[in-house]
Order: sequence, then structure tokens, then C-alpha cells
Amino acid sequence: MQQILADESKAIANIPVTDGYEQAVKLIVEHVRLKGGKLVTSGMGKCGQIADNIATTFSSTGIPAIFLHPSEAQHGDLGILQHNDVMLLLSNSGRTSEILALVQLAHNLYPQLPIIVITGNDKSELASLADVCLWTGGAPEVCPLGLTPTTSTTMMTVMGDVLVVSTMLTTGFTREDYAKRHHGGYLGQKARQ
Repeated sequence: MQQILADESKAIANIPVTDGYEQAVKLIVEHVRLKGGKLVTSGMGKCGQIADNIATTFSSTGIPAIFLHPSEAQHGDLGILQHNDVMLLLSNSGRTSEILALVQLAHNLYPQLPIIVITGNDKSELASLADVCLWTGGAPEVCPLGLTPTTSTTMMTVMGDVLVVSTMLTTGFTREDYAKRHHGGYLGQKARQ
């Protein structure tokens, strides 16, 4: 157990820090706060679950965001996209066919739609299609088979947190702003104190 924790901690500590984070935050603030668009996240499988989590965290911190399932996008849900939106796509391999198809479909609808990618393969086709590519560093999975998304999804979650918190700092998001969006439960009560 200690080795698994150590390996995941090391992977997080070695996530490359680039100016891509600043560029991604700038795109999010420009398109969502200034132009009235929204952040649309997507990913397939475990990456999709992380993308959904990132969207809900952004929404609760002042950036309207929604998760778009890449397969459902091909059956009408692509209609959620608007011209001032920005997309955040997650794929560890950078070769996920449904995500690559989503990029093509989104650009057919809105050719100038900016795309931010979080991936474990910065040399992939998906990375080359991105306006901003954030690389996880490609650490191996802690799964003994080297297959189950474990380390990769942990890193993507942390990278999503970096984007959320950096955006909050950039926009000056306050405790009062949080309370307006999160009324119920313990966090809502705490935010109003």
C-alpha cells in the first residue's frame, strides 16, 4: 500500500508545469466570463467520469460547465455547443476514437471553437488538434497489469483542480459567490458563515 501511495504521489509531483495552464485559464475566462459561453468537458470511460467531475466543480465556482458524452454527441447532444464555448477534452492515450470524432464534429459546427486537451500522450493526434495541450507526464499506471486507469485519472483530477483553482483566482471568485451557487448541505452552510 505504501508503494502505491508513493508511486501516485511521485506521478502527481512530476506533472509538467508549463504556460499551458495559464493559456487554458485565459481561454476559459475569455470565452465563459467575457463572451458568455460555457466550458464543455468530455472524455470516454474513466476519463469521462473525471471530465464530468471537472465540469461540476467549475460550475460551482462560477464557470458554467457541462459534460458532453462523446458518443451521445454523435446522436444529437452536440447541439449543446454554442459559438462562444470552449472544450476541455480528456484522453490518456490521445487516440480515443470517440474523442477524435468529437473534435471533428465540433469543428464542423464551429470551426474556431478552442480546444484544451489533458492527455498522457503529448505526441498524439488529439494533442496536435488542441489549442492548448496539458501533458500528464505519462507516468505508468499503478495497476499491476499496467492497464486499469489509476495513476492517469488521479493526475487528470489534480490537473482539473489546478485549472479550477487558477480560474477562481483569476476571476476573484469569493465565498459569497460560492454560497449563491451551493446553498444546500454542509458546504452551503459553511459558505454562508
